[in-house]
Amino acid sequence: MAAQEAVTTIDTAITISDWLMILAVLAAPLIAVQVQKRLEHMREVRERKLRVFKTLMATRAATISPDHVQALNMIDLEFHGKKYKKVTDAWKTYLDHLGSYPKDDERLQAVWADKRVDLLARLLSEMGASLGYSFDDVHIKKGIYAPEAHAQTEDELLLIRRGLIRLLYGDAELKMDVTSLPIGEDEANEQKEIRQGIKELIEGKRELPVKVTTQE
Repeated sequence: MAAQEAVTTIDTAITISDWLMILAVLAAPLIAVQVQKRLEHMREVRERKLRVFKTLMATRAATISPDHVQALNMIDLEFHGKKYKKVTDAWKTYLDHLGSYPKDDERLQAVWADKRVDLLARLLSEMGASLGYSFDDVHIKKGIYAPEAHAQTEDELLLIRRGLIRLLYGDAELKMDVTSLPIGEDEANEQKEIRQGIKELIEGKRELPVKVTTQE
């Protein structure tokens, strides 16, 4: 009797092991697919963050370019969560500074511009650190190639836009220097005949009629 119970126990144990093996074989492909999807999602999320960071780094000398502005506006969407708190805090500080531009004080504008550069460098430094890059603030500010012609073009375009806006709103006048006015065909022919007559008189080809009258 004891021998029969032992055989039954062994048979039951083997059956459970077989079922576990079957379930593991069946579940393995599903688990592998889920793991692969998870890895792809994580890779995609990192790529989006890298795209924002690389765009900001590449355009940090052209802060009014559409690509730079668009990348800034993507920070809140891509860098969220406790892991990126330093990034979002740096972005909030930078955004607050961008909204405090002193429009009517040139001296304060220079101070504002210097601080803007420092805050942008801090933002990019924190963003790079969160992605595994090591850039200090000095390198971010100084390690960049920005042709002078590009800066001059941006300044000229900005002046043109401001001038057009002032002109459209009636805050500026368009200076004009009129050298000639449009005339009709008859007036043009008359002027041509006058010029031709004067030329012939000077060259001796025409006599100037003179009428002499006597007074009694």
